[in-house]
Amino acid sequence: MPPRTSVPPPRRLPLIVTSDGDLLDDLLRLAAAGGVTAEVATDPAAARSRWQSAPLVLVGSDQARSCLRARLPHRPRLVLVGRSGDLDPGWEIAELVGAEHVAVLPAAEPWLVDRFAECGADPPGAGARLVAVLGGRGGAGASVLAGGLAVTAARSRLRTLLVDADPLGGGLDLVLGWEQLDGLRWPALTDAEGRVDAPALVRALPRRGDLVMLSWDRGDPLPLPAEAMAATLDAARRGRDFVVVDCPRRLDDAAVTALQSVDRTLVVVPAELRATAAAARVVAAAAPHCADLSVVVRGPAPGRLKAAEVARALGLPLAGTLRPEPALCRGLERGEAPAADGRGPLAALCQRIVAELGGTTTAGAA
Repeated sequence: MPPRTSVPPPRRLPLIVTSDGDLLDDLLRLAAAGGVTAEVATDPAAARSRWQSAPLVLVGSDQARSCLRARLPHRPRLVLVGRSGDLDPGWEIAELVGAEHVAVLPAAEPWLVDRFAECGADPPGAGARLVAVLGGRGGAGASVLAGGLAVTAARSRLRTLLVDADPLGGGLDLVLGWEQLDGLRWPALTDAEGRVDAPALVRALPRRGDLVMLSWDRGDPLPLPAEAMAATLDAARRGRDFVVVDCPRRLDDAAVTALQSVDRTLVVVPAELRATAAAARVVAAAAPHCADLSVVVRGPAPGRLKAAEVARALGLPLAGTLRPEPALCRGLERGEAPAADGRGPLAALCQRIVAELGGTTTAGAA
């Protein structure tokens, strides 16, 4: 059995959102006292791409109402900060933007130094790597790639979470053949917000070995709140090594939250002209929320459209290609998880992607 590996993520930095120069100087001084460097955004538009992934977000009183108007999703460890004269009535606006705390300077300076210090206290390798998968059109194979990535990571002894973020999809439990496994599904977690206990979440979900999954039941589709997605991914980043999110093509608030939280996003596009045209719309909607977006092109190519041409048409880097696998399609119909045997084009691509994200794969691991 290969040793368990952990995925070394890049250091995530706290985020300060303010255009008040004096307040910014104070907060940067407190961050330095806490031993960390902070990223700075002058307004919600500049903050959006880092809003979910930052371990701590400080919103200056000058930007609180702007963040509210921008409809930034609620997230854990959000602090409203300012001076006493600028924060009246502080708790009212704090509740509206979803802040957990109101920090009034200068009295709160020691408390803020401690919060900054916590951001720098994670040992090397702590926290999961997150990847999202999108379909460029319906039936592109995004769910199969998502399942293959999760199975591959778990085969490498990475503690893995597979998240089904598409309430109208067929259900990732069917892709893995897990529909009979007991455990919580999304409808039981849609009220989650704030800080979720990571071990408790993992214990409650369907699992096999190092792989756990959060999917949907067979009831009526329910809207998935962005707060529930944020809380779940925050717990996953703390309690897992590798997280895969299967996102819907039509982005809702929860999907946007997921895209803003992950380290890499892959869009799966069949090597067809119409599929490429459809994918262009998906890419246009997703790109503003993605830190790293690339394309996986799936064969066959009836018109001999090359993968590089698809990538060039979408303006994205090519993450890889997938050749047809008739045996994979037959296995899915029998409830066999994709890439479970570690062989074939899908398994090879998944092994490479997991490795690129910082994990270690072992071909043929049990």
